[in-house]
Amino acid sequence: MDRIGVNLLSVLDQISQACRRSGRPVEAVKLLAVSKTFPLECVLQAHAAGQLLFGENRVQELAAKAPQAPADCQWHLIGHLQSNKVRAALQYAACIQAVDSLALLRRINDLATELQCRPTILLEVNISGEASKFGLSPEAVEEVVLAARDGQARCQGLMTVAPLAAAPAELGKIFAGLRQLRDKVSAYTGCPLPELSMGMSGEFPLAIAEGATIVRIGSAIFGNR
Repeated sequence: MDRIGVNLLSVLDQISQACRRSGRPVEAVKLLAVSKTFPLECVLQAHAAGQLLFGENRVQELAAKAPQAPADCQWHLIGHLQSNKVRAALQYAACIQAVDSLALLRRINDLATELQCRPTILLEVNISGEASKFGLSPEAVEEVVLAARDGQARCQGLMTVAPLAAAPAELGKIFAGLRQLRDKVSAYTGCPLPELSMGMSGEFPLAIAEGATIVRIGSAIFGNR
């Protein structure tokens, strides 16, 4: 087995261990292999080892890789999406994870109606309040969830990106904060919001302990960029 396959099995084992420690079934957590900046060959190696979910940050990379990848690969767009790239994103992404404004939601709904598709979306929340990060403020999430309720796009949950240098205690608070926000908004709006996308290569066990259903892992699988 090649290096990527070995790394993938190691990550899956770590996910399984984190689920056991948290008293959660391993099926409750999906692994999104973040292939941004890596060539299609790396995607093919991960696919050969059984991986089907892949994440890209940029629409251009997604559009270049997706048509050449095996048909059973499912692609998530996890980076900031500009409104002029929505049409291309809807062609290739099974899920748009970084919906960070009401305006972007409306653009996605309009084009999804035109294209007669029902995309899955997650709302990106800036839980940590970092000025440099995209994302809705926690206070704005209810409004956007309500706006999405009757639209063409299916809002399935929330995602967040934690600060790179955060200590474990801070990471735990951020991940717990997203879960608590999801529970509050879900109760208020009546929308289930089952997905919580949080946790990357160095922090995913903490995210799993706080309820992550999707962990976004790149370097632990593909290597350093």
